[in-house]
Amino acid sequence: MASTTGLCAGRVTVVTGAGRGLGRAHALAFAAEGARIVVNDYGVGPDGSAARRSSGSSGSGPAERVVEEIRAAGGTAVAHTGDIATAEGASSLVATALDAFGRLDTLVNNAGFLRDRMLVNLDEDDWDAVVRVHLKGHFLPLRHAAAHWRAEAGSGRAPAARVVNTSSGAGLLGSVGQGNYSAAKAGILGLTLVAAAELGRYGVQVNALAPAARTRMTEQVFADAMAAPPGDDADAFDAMAPENVSPLVVWLGSAASAGVTGRVFEAEAGRITVMEGWRAGPTADKGARWTPAEAGAAATDLLTAAEPPRPAYGARR
Repeated sequence: MASTTGLCAGRVTVVTGAGRGLGRAHALAFAAEGARIVVNDYGVGPDGSAARRSSGSSGSGPAERVVEEIRAAGGTAVAHTGDIATAEGASSLVATALDAFGRLDTLVNNAGFLRDRMLVNLDEDDWDAVVRVHLKGHFLPLRHAAAHWRAEAGSGRAPAARVVNTSSGAGLLGSVGQGNYSAAKAGILGLTLVAAAELGRYGVQVNALAPAARTRMTEQVFADAMAAPPGDDADAFDAMAPENVSPLVVWLGSAASAGVTGRVFEAEAGRITVMEGWRAGPTADKGARWTPAEAGAAATDLLTAAEPPRPAYGARR
C-alpha cells in the first residue's frame, strides 16, 4: 500500500472490530501510512449474534477480507478472528502481533455491537452482552498490551506505545434506548483516564474517541444521510463516511502525538472537538453540616447559576 506521508512507518497496529465500518477504515488508513496491521474481527452480526461469524483464520470472513484489501494495495496485514472479550482472545491478539511482526506499537480498541432497548424492556442478557463486548472488550486487550509494554520498558526498550479507545456521544451524554451501550461507553472514558495515568511511566499514551459515522451500528440513526446521495459531484464530501474519523485515530496512534494522553475527542465529518469532561461548576460551602432544607436551597441556587446540561440523545427537548 502506497504510503501518503509514512507517519506510521515501522509501527505495528492492532485494530479490533476492523472487519467493517470504522474499524476497517482505521485499518486501511494506518496501512496507508506505513503501519503493519493486525485486523481483528470476530465476524458477528450487528447485535452480536453468531450467524455471520467467520469459521476461522483460514476462512473468508470480514477480517480476512480487509487483510486482502490491504495486501492488494501493497500493505502488510494479518487476520485475528478471536473473541477479544475473553482472556484467551485478548492474549492471542497481542501474541499475533508479536509473532507476525515482532512488536506492538498501537492498539485501537473499536469492537462492539448494539442491543437497543428502553430500560423497562432491557433484559439482563442484553445488558451483559453489550457491556461485555464494549467495556470488557476494551479492558482485556489493553491489559495484555500493557503487560507487554511494561516488560519492554523494564528491559530498557522504552516503547512509544499508543492506545486509542472508542467511546461515543452516548457515553458522554447518554442516549435514549441505549442504557447498556451508554453505560459501557461511559465506562470506557473512565478506563481511558485511569490507563493514561497508570501507563505513562511505561511510555504508553491512552486517549479516547467519540466518533459519529455511518456504520452497521448507526444505519438507523443516519438513515437520512444514507438515503441522500452526495449529488452529481463525484468529489462531494460524504459527511458520514467512517473514513472521515480515521485521520485523527492514525495521528493519535502515531509517534507524532507525543505528549497527548488522557484526552477525549469527538470526531464527525470534518469536525474535531476536544471534550473537557466533568469540571467543577458553581459551589457553596457552609463550613458545617447542612440541613436537608438548607442543602436543597443551596442546590437550587447553584443550579440557577450553572450551565444547563445538554440533553441525552433522543430525549424530548
